[in-house]
Amino acid sequence: MDFPRALRDRRTRLRLSQLDLALRAGTTQRHLSFVESGRSAPGRSMVVRLAESLELSLRERNEQLLAAGYAPAYPESSLDDPELAPVRAAIDRILRGHLPYPAVVVDRSGALIAANSAFDLITEGAAPELVGPGRNVYRLALHPDGLAPRIRNLAEWARHILAALGHLEELRDELTGYVPALEPSAGQLGFAVPLQLRTSYGDLRLMTTVTTFATAVDVTLAELRLEAFLPADQETAEALSAAARSEAPRGGQGPGQAPGNM
Repeated sequence: MDFPRALRDRRTRLRLSQLDLALRAGTTQRHLSFVESGRSAPGRSMVVRLAESLELSLRERNEQLLAAGYAPAYPESSLDDPELAPVRAAIDRILRGHLPYPAVVVDRSGALIAANSAFDLITEGAAPELVGPGRNVYRLALHPDGLAPRIRNLAEWARHILAALGHLEELRDELTGYVPALEPSAGQLGFAVPLQLRTSYGDLRLMTTVTTFATAVDVTLAELRLEAFLPADQETAEALSAAARSEAPRGGQGPGQAPGNM
């Protein structure tokens, strides 16, 4: 898609007028109109300002620059790069610090980058081919050979996952086929949908949170997501603490897993 059309489509989806976007980007409505019609070619800095004003991701900003005929502005590094060693160390500290509660780090596609040892309790009984670095955690959650048979509120909780997969149409279509029809449920907390999961330590009720590197200027780093599970009741907190104290070996990925080793 060429830049004028991409710009116009994005602005329209956000329900912004040309004047609104022009004010955000520090330009005039007349100039923006010329850009959207192809009558004026924006400079590189203007493309960046427009992309920022539209709140595009770093990947999308690079795509806009390419569409306008410019080189990308934001690098996309590998997590194995020496420059990202502090990031890998930070991820490891965060995952360890979240114990005894489960936490994982995934990329934009949902591929597992790293997990702490508490995540083993979540994945117990899942097919080996669905578990481990590089495997998709959303497929793990909803696949019949994954967590699905142990999720008591599968239909309700699955909607929470599917709603976050708008940028992954093929995966969303696949996972939708695994989800049963949604029925009314009394298990909602009122402010969040908990994951209700059967485990060897009893039934768990877990809330989920997502954390990102908000100030990232690298595409790879900006797209990492720390997905953490928190107990929704005291019984779950006690069960997770008991699991952490146990010395019984489990088959998941512990915090020693180096990020990026897929």
